[in-house]
Amino acid sequence: MSNPENSATGPTATPRATTYRDAGVDIDAGNRVVELIRQAVASTRRPGVLGGIGGFGALFRPDWRHYADPLLVSSTDGVGTKLKLAFLTGIHDTVGIDLVAMSVNDLVVQGAEPLFFLDYFATGALNPEVAATVIQGIAEGCRQAGCALVGGETAEMPSFYPPGEYDLAGFAVGIVDRPALIDGSTIAPGDVVLGIASSGPHSNGYSLIRHLVMAPGGPGLDAPFATPTGEKRLGEALLTPTRIYARAILDLAKRITIKGLVHITGGGFTENIPRVLPDVTSVILEKRAWPRPPIFDLLQRLGNIEEAEMNRTFNCGLGMVAVVAEADVETALTSLRASGEEVWTIGRVVARGADSDPRVAIHD
Repeated sequence: MSNPENSATGPTATPRATTYRDAGVDIDAGNRVVELIRQAVASTRRPGVLGGIGGFGALFRPDWRHYADPLLVSSTDGVGTKLKLAFLTGIHDTVGIDLVAMSVNDLVVQGAEPLFFLDYFATGALNPEVAATVIQGIAEGCRQAGCALVGGETAEMPSFYPPGEYDLAGFAVGIVDRPALIDGSTIAPGDVVLGIASSGPHSNGYSLIRHLVMAPGGPGLDAPFATPTGEKRLGEALLTPTRIYARAILDLAKRITIKGLVHITGGGFTENIPRVLPDVTSVILEKRAWPRPPIFDLLQRLGNIEEAEMNRTFNCGLGMVAVVAEADVETALTSLRASGEEVWTIGRVVARGADSDPRVAIHD
């Protein structure tokens, strides 16, 4: 006969209390992330920010007095499969900069000044130190862009993501005075096209990059790779963060009228440049006008990639393209170089003869 005192259903049995941590969500780890990032977030503060992190919503008070007809501009983006390289290499301090760059560069091409940024970090099991490193990178990106990191969400979702992996999304809001909006509408034949250097592939084409680098017979992420700052592992070089152009472009906009701006992301030159061109215009680019960084030559060799595919997949060394009047070229070059950018005159706007004519032609 069983002893009721030892039975699971006996009168003295007390089941152990279940906690959220038993299901895989560690609230204490989330609180630790907040403490680890508090100083980094505070370093991004700018005029207009009210309060600090930890509230249910972020408050920002824009100063409308400087604008005749203010427009808010918003953008959202992620880092894409470049994150896979962060997981494989253990390098987590650069992808946050990528996250900010992908959104704020989309704001600035419309002439907007980035005001504030929010992030979304999601993972299966929260590692506070890794999460904090990523978010500190986001704060660095915000400092580069001149915007405030006003809030975000850290989501722990057990069994939703593979161990050691996470996902990122970012949300940026900027402001531009309607008369200063850059929309490409005044672009005309005879205007000059300027190319501003990228820092590498930025955050596009990484599914193809991983396919080439990590395929059987590929060099792998630990292969040595020469960079302008010295030899690195290939994986580290590929994690070079996306360049943020906000300050340089906003400074240029004080000096000249920028007719059009293009953030060269997925789709490369052939897909992105037409987005700002009037239907009656096309662009001719001179391939030899700018140096293509060695990383793109390596990728092209590894995959035997045709030139047209390179131009519609990667930025090929140009992260931003500007269209200016011929009379403003020298001022633009001087201003951008003073801001620390490498920039070249790379082509011209021409009249488009027929609807079948290419919007972007690249000459050798």
